[in-house]
Amino acid sequence: MHTLLRSLIAGAAGTSALNIASYLDMAIRARPASSTPGRAVEMLAERAHLDLGHGEQADDRRAALGPLLGYGTGAMAAVCYGLLTTSRRPAWPIGVSLLTGLAMLGSNGPLAALGITDPRKWSASDWLSDLVPHLAYGVTAYLAYESPERDSPKPV
Repeated sequence: MHTLLRSLIAGAAGTSALNIASYLDMAIRARPASSTPGRAVEMLAERAHLDLGHGEQADDRRAALGPLLGYGTGAMAAVCYGLLTTSRRPAWPIGVSLLTGLAMLGSNGPLAALGITDPRKWSASDWLSDLVPHLAYGVTAYLAYESPERDSPKPV
């Protein structure tokens, strides 16, 4: 399978796992959804001079575009992984760590650059709340990308 397609499938699987882990955390701890994706959408729209509309219309667009940014981040993290590992297949702990780190960097880096969050000021609980879903992403994306089918013989 082509690296790009394998990466996109792995990114989608990993992002689904990240979302499941996040929603489970929200359900268990009875915490609200994060407002950071919507704030990122709002800031990016302002910088690009895009009008999201007003009132409920703008709220609905932020609510839709925020998660889509997350799917894009998950896809790009897996594409980066695929490009970095085309010549060498990393061992499980290295591959999972690399995918987890790429996903965390891809999500938290832009948020920090926009001034929405500052990971330097996060508590241990904040870091854990961020790490666990991204680790779910890393494990799932690794398993999807590095499936046994990758090395199976091609049909004639």
